Amino acid sequence: MLKSGRVVFGHMEEVVFGVNAAEAVSQQARRLDASRVFLMVSGTLNRETDEIDKVRRALGNKCVGAFDRMPAHTPRAAVIAAANQAREAKADLIVTFGGGSITDGAKAVQLCLANDIGTVEELNAFRASRDASGTLRPPESNPIRVRQVSVPTTLSAGEFSAFSGVLNEQTKSKQMFSHPMLIPSAVILDPAATLPTPEWLLLSTGIRAVDHCVEAICSRETHAFANASSLQGLSLLASGLPRVKADPADLDARLDCLMGAWLSMGALAGGVPMGASHGIGYVLGALFDVPHGHTSCIMLPAVMRWNKPANAASQALVAAAMGHPGADAGDVLDRFIADLGMPRSLGAVNIGPEQFGRIAQQAMGTPWVPRNPRPIPSPAEVEEILALAA
Repeated sequence: MLKSGRVVFGHMEEVVFGVNAAEAVSQQARRLDASRVFLMVSGTLNRETDEIDKVRRALGNKCVGAFDRMPAHTPRAAVIAAANQAREAKADLIVTFGGGSITDGAKAVQLCLANDIGTVEELNAFRASRDASGTLRPPESNPIRVRQVSVPTTLSAGEFSAFSGVLNEQTKSKQMFSHPMLIPSAVILDPAATLPTPEWLLLSTGIRAVDHCVEAICSRETHAFANASSLQGLSLLASGLPRVKADPADLDARLDCLMGAWLSMGALAGGVPMGASHGIGYVLGALFDVPHGHTSCIMLPAVMRWNKPANAASQALVAAAMGHPGADAGDVLDRFIADLGMPRSLGAVNIGPEQFGRIAQQAMGTPWVPRNPRPIPSPAEVEEILALAA
């Protein structure tokens, strides 16, 4: 049967790599003719390093403020606080310098600024929903007026999508916001910017990028474009992450990881869905505050083992791309994650079987569990996967 599909290249204009972040931010502000640049940055980097001061100095009087209080998982209250501060500063460009929660927060801030959203309740009208085909559909929105430039310091790669995941603190659930213009206008990949990132955070978000690649390769809906991007991204990450652990000063290895994380998002641009590892991971983050990277470390090998009856040929591609042709992909991933010193079980993050029913019920409502390559018709199958990860 002839395959068909759609690859959305989106509204990102540039990816600049292997350059000094502060200088590149200043160049982007000039390119975009911005005169009032608002920073959304890591609090740790702002308070404990001079990385953000370097950006301020490079921007000079164009820098009109900074927000450095975005918690993990991007809660709604923090998004509104940042949006109100950016609005008061009359920002005409947002620059992020930090991890995925900050990147997602700035995307949501763009939506708030465009639609005069000033309270957590007003966000409700702008949540994205999925149609019968599973495609994410954003509601009507005013044009996005304030664009974003991102300097990532982790490897989860959210800067390469037009989606923002925001935590609803009341329901303890992650909610999706989207608009074609939410994708950053430019991304700056500076390996030196990742040097202050704690090892556990960099390596675990690297496994998050591995998870993007693996679930895309193993999807029933993959295609040649997606596989080319995912396989090369996986190869770079499989080589780069152990080199970073062995020598944290290896900037070439860090750049390989950044490039691998970028490539890990190619399949999503090509419409290829993620699977149960991502779906269950959303719930673990929202309910139990498990970091995104750790959810992939824990769930991906278990999901691969549960899925193997449905996609053994695709899993063989994964093992080969990671340098172990002929081996079991679930075992390869488990050893790889163990060698990086990451958690590999739900017990390691204090989640026991008594929580499995609640996790399974909520996971069924995520975008990805219904599109897992081995069908998951009910919460019972999710509980089988959770038992493998226990």
